[in-house]
Amino acid sequence: MKLNATRSSVSQPLRHTGMACAVLLSSQIGLAAETEGTGEKSAPQLCQGDYQTPEAAQAQLARFAKTYSDLDGWKKRAATIREGILCGAGLTPPPGKCALNPILRDRREYCGYSVENVAFESLPGFFVTGNLYRPLTAPGPQCHAAVLCPHGHFPEPNGGGRFRDDMQKRCATLARAGAVVFAYDMVGWGESQQYPHKGPKTLALQLWNSLRSVDFLLSLAEVDPKRVAVTGASGGGTQTLLLTAVDDRIAVSIPVVMVSAHFFGGCVCESGMPVHQGAKHETNNAEISALAAPRPQLIISDGIDWTKNTPNVEYPYIRNVYKLAGAEANVENLHLPNEGHDYGASKRKGAYDFLARHLGLSFDGQRASDGTIDESFAVIEAQDKMHVFSPLNPLPDYAAKSIEAVEALLQAASRKH
Repeated sequence: MKLNATRSSVSQPLRHTGMACAVLLSSQIGLAAETEGTGEKSAPQLCQGDYQTPEAAQAQLARFAKTYSDLDGWKKRAATIREGILCGAGLTPPPGKCALNPILRDRREYCGYSVENVAFESLPGFFVTGNLYRPLTAPGPQCHAAVLCPHGHFPEPNGGGRFRDDMQKRCATLARAGAVVFAYDMVGWGESQQYPHKGPKTLALQLWNSLRSVDFLLSLAEVDPKRVAVTGASGGGTQTLLLTAVDDRIAVSIPVVMVSAHFFGGCVCESGMPVHQGAKHETNNAEISALAAPRPQLIISDGIDWTKNTPNVEYPYIRNVYKLAGAEANVENLHLPNEGHDYGASKRKGAYDFLARHLGLSFDGQRASDGTIDESFAVIEAQDKMHVFSPLNPLPDYAAKSIEAVEALLQAASRKH
């Protein structure tokens, strides 16, 4: 296990320049402009899966690095990338925010934490579904940190997604340590069945759901708005990267097994819209990770998948951006060369330690003699017990029930903004 790290307290995030975009991107290849700093013409296009070789990725990062030499230069580039992500996802102008109308059902209490089944509207009639974990300590105004837990494309056990044993352990352990935790379905997974997972707008809907999930957590009186984190693995790592890049309310981020300059996500929910290359921007996931600077970020990588080069390729680039921001101590890389593509126990331990330091969580009473954190107290629930909707409590009649209806909601919400 290799940890590239120095330590510091939370710094204030870089403030982005807003969601305006000079041009509205489309999938038409005929839309071309000069890519910043390259002298080349670029059209909005998809960068998917193993889009380029590791050697090409290194050359690309070197080319990107030549486009700035100081913090002001990086801020300008970061603003361009951020706007490119939002435009590529079709979220410029951003949709208007409807009332969340949250539904919370079937609260259960366990050892030091509670679980509730939750749904709320990210668009009128389009629901985010998940589970809310809370500490059992008496809540006070803004007394708890919050952690968003998006999931990846991990299947069984227990139905996969937010229902997996390792996800339930992570959420329960963080809640017992003092955080309010929200685990939510990817679009087209779990209970989120109003739109297919591989639909043309899935990436946009997932990013919008993540933004609205921050709104949901901040609507809870006990959540401290200055201590909101996000962490997920694989596809959940992509969601972590994108959300942190466009939302400076995220104070701490932990993308797991996803920070790669040559691999861009293998599913349309990660790279099915032109968020990496457009008429005004070109980037990759390593650089998107750097948009978290100067906020604390732990990048977890392994030796088996596309993050095997992270310590020597992606992490130095990201660390340099943090150095420009005077926050090199806020970024770390936990590299596990003998591990593979998961959010396993050693990866969770690294995340717990990082979140404890930067969110003020306490794992007192949960640590074993070897320093690991005991998760055995966590109750692994059956999938049906974690559902917010059921035959007795069905999806509301007014809910959108077709691809066309959901896309119309997204378009209408953008027009209203």
